[in-house]
Amino acid sequence: MNSWRRDVHGTGVLAMTTLSDVEWGPVQIDRSLEGAAHVPVLTGDRRKRVESLFLAVDLGGTHARVGLVAAGDPAEPPVILAYETYRCVAYPSLSDILSSFRRTHQVHSCALVLACAGYMEQGAVINDNLAWPVIPEMLRIEGGFTTVAVLNDFEAFAHAIGHIDRQHMTMIAEGISDPHGPIAVVGPGTGLGAALWLPGTPVRVLHSEAGQMELAARPGVEQAIRAELGPEDGYVAYEHVLSGPGLLRLYRALGVVRGCSTPLSDPSAISAAALAGTDPFAVEAVDFFCRWLGAFCGDVAVAFGASGGVCLAGGFLAQLASVLRAGPFMERFLDKGVMRSFLISTPVFVVEHGQLGVLGAATWQSHR
Repeated sequence: MNSWRRDVHGTGVLAMTTLSDVEWGPVQIDRSLEGAAHVPVLTGDRRKRVESLFLAVDLGGTHARVGLVAAGDPAEPPVILAYETYRCVAYPSLSDILSSFRRTHQVHSCALVLACAGYMEQGAVINDNLAWPVIPEMLRIEGGFTTVAVLNDFEAFAHAIGHIDRQHMTMIAEGISDPHGPIAVVGPGTGLGAALWLPGTPVRVLHSEAGQMELAARPGVEQAIRAELGPEDGYVAYEHVLSGPGLLRLYRALGVVRGCSTPLSDPSAISAAALAGTDPFAVEAVDFFCRWLGAFCGDVAVAFGASGGVCLAGGFLAQLASVLRAGPFMERFLDKGVMRSFLISTPVFVVEHGQLGVLGAATWQSHR
């Protein structure tokens, strides 16, 4: 497997990686570019023919991750030939990001699969966290794609679970995984995603909007914080706290409850200050974040009978792995009354988000 990375300053492109270990068969590509550095001719021991290329996109509120994918044997995972991450705010639309990607690689794909947080309504993706409107039919016309398919981002991520090996996991609780049991996939990012991976042939994935369940606050400081997060006796979703923007809301609400200033204004700065111990309110905010995340994950595991485990997705949580293991996350995860014995045996692990959203979307597309 060959991989390489480069930074392009001022374009919004954060990183690029090409990955391959198979032989490249007939594809839809400019033949004058075969053998070029950015579009390699593929060789390897597995040697299979690739019948077509398509683009797979994992779109969030902050980043768009785009992969050029080769779909081959349905029994094998799709191959990501090229991969880039873009900052959404650096581009006026998703079409512009896709055009930039395609110009870089000088390839023309016939299909696009888009994994995106939110849901479809009247031909548009509904998600307040996106940088701009996303209308699949407009993408198809502007990009000249023959088809544009859309699925939920965490549904896509769950489709990639079967391709994760243990060396890419950070264990929070070992547990005893049931090989025939479902795995709950949870991830706080710009929002709070949740899905269920169901083993079998074929593998099935159940998308959910569990992040929209009402936040459960216990008496004391939690209820005081909850009162600052929304109207009295009003609805506040778990996503309002368990997300990047949610951590910032939590930090500020805690400052109000404690009657002190909260100078930090970025979620990454809050998590960094908490890990470094340089801001006591950042430490306390992350503590409450972990409490509520543990409670939420325990509820999801119990509701779906996730005997295969709970997968926490995202680089943000990978940074907090030591806090999750040693702090109140596991205390609240297990504190579910008679279901404690079930949860004690349920493994919990963190995986980096990375390319898994693109891989999952590509897997879903390849198996349609």
